Amino acid sequence: MIKNMGSVDRLFRVVIAIVLAILFYKDIIAGVWGIVALVVAGVFVLTSLMSSCPLYLPFGIRTSRLKKTTK
Repeated sequence: MIKNMGSVDRLFRVVIAIVLAILFYKDIIAGVWGIVALVVAGVFVLTSLMSSCPLYLPFGIRTSRLKKTTK
């Protein structure tokens, strides 16, 4: 899988996932919205661990730095 996420993007997603999980477990977000928040949090953590976001691919978005090759 192509790595297209930079470290700032990954950190941002993990922080958002933690906030969503805390809001759910404190019953600030409940019901269907709480479940949606947990699913989004899980997707954010998973994509952060893989350093790849499938939604970035069709749009050509890349937040990681390009490695320079020397010849």
